[in-house]
Amino acid sequence: MPASCPKVKLFSSQELLEAALHGYFCLEINSFMEVKRVQNRNLEKSWLQLPNSLYRGDHNWIPHIRQDIQGIFDPGKNKLFREGAAERWILLNDKSQVIGRIAAFWSKRYASGQKQPTGGLGFFECIHDREAAFLLFDTACDWLKSQGMEAVDGPINFGEKEAYWGLLVENFSDMSSFRMNYNLPYYQEFFESYGFRTYYEQWCYKRDLSVPAQEIFVRKNNALMTEPGYRIASARGRSLEQIAIDFVTIYNAAWAGHSGFKTMQLQQARNAVKAMKQVMDPDIMVFVYHYDKPIAFYINLPEVNEFMQHVHGNLNWWGILKFLYYKNFGKRKVMVGLVFGVDRDYHGKGVEGAMIKWTEENIVTLNRYQETILTWIGDFNPKMIKVAENLGAEVYRKLITYRKLFDENKPFVRHPQI
Repeated sequence: MPASCPKVKLFSSQELLEAALHGYFCLEINSFMEVKRVQNRNLEKSWLQLPNSLYRGDHNWIPHIRQDIQGIFDPGKNKLFREGAAERWILLNDKSQVIGRIAAFWSKRYASGQKQPTGGLGFFECIHDREAAFLLFDTACDWLKSQGMEAVDGPINFGEKEAYWGLLVENFSDMSSFRMNYNLPYYQEFFESYGFRTYYEQWCYKRDLSVPAQEIFVRKNNALMTEPGYRIASARGRSLEQIAIDFVTIYNAAWAGHSGFKTMQLQQARNAVKAMKQVMDPDIMVFVYHYDKPIAFYINLPEVNEFMQHVHGNLNWWGILKFLYYKNFGKRKVMVGLVFGVDRDYHGKGVEGAMIKWTEENIVTLNRYQETILTWIGDFNPKMIKVAENLGAEVYRKLITYRKLFDENKPFVRHPQI
């Protein structure tokens, strides 16, 4: 039996007929669908290029940057390989055409933060064929089981949560955001009929920047600013090292210790800031200090896909030139709020309101951006949902992170609230 065949089964005559009609089984004599593990450059090229055919003609789909995706699966670049592993597969039809792809991965950092050892699958793409999708899911889940995992989350990233995380289920009519998943609508049925259940929803909010800050934020700002020691500033004039130090200080004070969040190291913050360097606008990165102690941030970036849509997913030398041209001379419309956090010791003091009011007075007046997007807020985070609602932002896009327990007799529990 070829190594690419994930399973062997004895079929009844009726099952053989149904399988033939759907092209779902893999036999040594007559292989209608074949799964191949990505283990050379040609197979990786096929894996990377499949979305180009699936989304052809969809102007809202902006391809992910090829070099970025390749780096995720490069052990020399992704440190999660030190205590984890990843595999990728493509699915071929009887004409040797690529009709699907998937990746599966686990890391000690992610698995150990769950109630049971949990891996992930992601970067799933498939034609509109349920059997093809299930064959890909089977392949990924079987491999994760062999790695000692007892559950799988998906679609997620072999990396941080701010990128390539969740399945889009609402709003396929707006341009996709940079490093956020955009997928075909029928994928939801594939995941749910296979047995994946909603672990949490991810809500994306949008707000017109011309709308004045709500009165509640004005009151909170006025109250905070009457107390001594508080100041708000952008990142303008600060070095990358200073930004990284402030970022990691606030991040750990705001979230470390919550379920699913691990303490961030300074080097991780340095890497994140370095990655943002080419696209950041320091005027829209907001920090709050109390006697020079960084206590809160509101990190925004330009909507990078407004520039990336012109490079067609490839940052080779020509793509870089086009990116730089549109970044420097193209029109901007949207800024994206990547992260909004407050040191837990300063909750309830009105810091959120002060940042919103400062944004109105110091960012909106720049006239560079018309809209702001807040991506993403988990449905397990009622405090941030309340901030977005008070801000007057509206949910305009939803994604779902699914979970499947391999032992279906175990109780399924959704992500805890924070």
